[in-house]
Amino acid sequence: MSTGAVPDAASGQIELAIGGMTCASCAARVEKRLNKIEGVTATVNYATEKARVQVPEGVTADELIASVEKAGYTAEVPPPPEPAGGGGQSAESGEPDDGLGPLRQRLVTSVVLAVPVIAMAMVPALQFEYWQWLSLTLAAPVVTYAGWPFHKAAWTNLRHGAATMDTLVSVGTLAAFGWSLWALFLGTAGEPGVKHGFDFSMTRSDGSMNIYLEAASGVIAFILAGRYFEARSKRRAGAALKALLELGAKEVSVVRNGREERVPVDLLAVDDVFVVRPGEKIATDGVVEEGSSAVDASLLTGESVPVEVGPGDTVVGATVNAGGRLLVRATRVGADTQLAQMARLVEDAQTGKAQVQRLADRISGVFVPIVIALAVATLGFWIGAGAGLAAAFTAAVAVLIIACPCALGLATPTALMVGTGRGAQLGILIKGPEVLESTRAIDTVVLDKTGTVTTGRMALVDVVTAEGVDADEALRLAGALENASEHPIAQAVARGAAERVGPLAEVEDFANVEGLGVQGMVDGHGVLVGRPRLLAEWSQHLPAELERAMADAQALGRTAVAVGWDGAARAVVTVADQVKPTSAEAIARLRELGLRPVLLTGDNEAVARTVADAVGIEEVVAEVLPQDKVETVKRLQGEGRTVAMVGDGVNDAAALAQADLGLAMGTGTDVAIEASDLTLVRGDLRAAADAIRLSRRTLRTIKGNLFWAFAYNVAALPLAACGLLNPMIAGAAMAFSSVFVVSNSLRLKGFKSLAADAAPAVGSGPAPARAEKAAAR
Repeated sequence: MSTGAVPDAASGQIELAIGGMTCASCAARVEKRLNKIEGVTATVNYATEKARVQVPEGVTADELIASVEKAGYTAEVPPPPEPAGGGGQSAESGEPDDGLGPLRQRLVTSVVLAVPVIAMAMVPALQFEYWQWLSLTLAAPVVTYAGWPFHKAAWTNLRHGAATMDTLVSVGTLAAFGWSLWALFLGTAGEPGVKHGFDFSMTRSDGSMNIYLEAASGVIAFILAGRYFEARSKRRAGAALKALLELGAKEVSVVRNGREERVPVDLLAVDDVFVVRPGEKIATDGVVEEGSSAVDASLLTGESVPVEVGPGDTVVGATVNAGGRLLVRATRVGADTQLAQMARLVEDAQTGKAQVQRLADRISGVFVPIVIALAVATLGFWIGAGAGLAAAFTAAVAVLIIACPCALGLATPTALMVGTGRGAQLGILIKGPEVLESTRAIDTVVLDKTGTVTTGRMALVDVVTAEGVDADEALRLAGALENASEHPIAQAVARGAAERVGPLAEVEDFANVEGLGVQGMVDGHGVLVGRPRLLAEWSQHLPAELERAMADAQALGRTAVAVGWDGAARAVVTVADQVKPTSAEAIARLRELGLRPVLLTGDNEAVARTVADAVGIEEVVAEVLPQDKVETVKRLQGEGRTVAMVGDGVNDAAALAQADLGLAMGTGTDVAIEASDLTLVRGDLRAAADAIRLSRRTLRTIKGNLFWAFAYNVAALPLAACGLLNPMIAGAAMAFSSVFVVSNSLRLKGFKSLAADAAPAVGSGPAPARAEKAAAR
């Protein structure tokens, strides 16, 4: 590892991968430590476990790493991401268990061993003659092995004068376990036949026959469950970049010494000439040297209509050649390509995202030290009052036990699990608790047009014919001819014709006139379909009514092609990306939630305005590049708005990451899904309103859980400190608070979707395999 990296000369920035953080307060501590270095401005993102550090001249990565290590954490300069095809397989095979494996092992161990311990403690019928010694045997591995991460983090925090929820979990469980050992070996709790009965009287006792093994093991099991689900969510933080880099071509046919040679795309150099056949991805950014075709750039630009290119035109890597054969000269390769720049945009937006601290962690900064201080004060008071060491220690342990965050540990994960489970049934995938906090303040929703508000697929819209010409006949001939073409517009005409007039006829003498259209023989008719210029070359000029139809279609941002046969121009066929039937209703529902919709698209103003009018959106931002989409989101945030972004394409990924809340349509790309906070498995925009409603309700449930968990602690702590809280009442109160939290969370199962045709479950309906894959995560 090269730790002596110098800052980026252009930006003065160093990026560090931070290790050892267990909660959001850890990220705050690392950030505070880095910002103490003169001239340094640092942002630490707990979700991505990265620090983005703005440094002055002369400050090296070694100094930053040393500062982080003094705070008790690890840091390193991360290696650059591997290019597409460069080792993704090993990453795939090696990464999934890294970090999660040991945590999963500890969780399984704690659950398997803690359940019988809790059952024996709470059900007197299970307490056979030496049951307490079996409890000790089962609880010991839970407290030591499974609870080791908490004890280690507590020790690290203690050495640096800090306290977190880890501190409280560690101190509480060790105190409970330690007292249980004392009671078993030195007290009377280890005698044969001793029962763990329930006494609800508030009297002081010396606690010599009480053991708290169920509290020690149960708390660790509950908290580990929450940590595991949190860690599993965090494992996906870098997946957006990986998915983005995987979009590029893996191999390319390079022309060298007059011969085609198939090589990995990594070996492509500037000024190399490479071949792109129909249906292939363009390997890198370049300029067309020979050939003409239609290039589908919707993946990167959001444009629903393929772009016609010819010699001298620029093309972008990862776009798809939808037409003829191209020879392209590479102008940018590797990290300089537009795809790589978009990957950097996503990374910047993710790293710069505002930190969201868990509610329990925010409170724990004050709560934990107070509880520990109260336990020490209780011990000292009762010793000074002459109550005896055993009674004093019993009261002090009761303080720690009653404050031990059993319900706190359940508050977030149970609500999150029930809420996300219900969401998955409705086709809504929520990535983590920090997402829920983002939904409460959202006041603006930015909607990508193509694939989000519209279908993202060209479809037949209209057929206008010259006087005396049958529209079905025009569509039959045009559809048959276009069916022989691979062009996306041609395929839209062919599909529309097949749906309207039935099976299409065979074509003879088909020819593709590059850049203009197609021609051929259909049922004995010589048919032309394409630009008016193609028909004009055959002296088939458009009459006035067809010229008006062409102009009207173009004014609405639609694509129109002229159709002629038997020596005359006879029809104009119009195709367009159509608005989804449910989009207008979805916009109305978003408004009911207090959200202001904004339409954002790479398409032209006319197309955008037509779509906006159809669904009821006033604010439109059109003709934007992926970089401009990010800037638009930033501008809205700069105006004081809290922004949600809904999109489905690669071109939306950076904006989804930059937004306060990112919602990806599951019918879109993996990159958009990974960069987002919420994934809508269905292509129905109404699910966006359901997602925000469900997220807000889940957040309210978490807040309610946390309130009652703390309320129980606040009410019970004074009783424990006074020595009036019987340990069994403490155990019963803890159990009740946990049951209450779980029951409150289970109410989320009754959440109803407002969409009448809501999908019954993830994976049903037209959702693609990648959405099911996202659900499995």
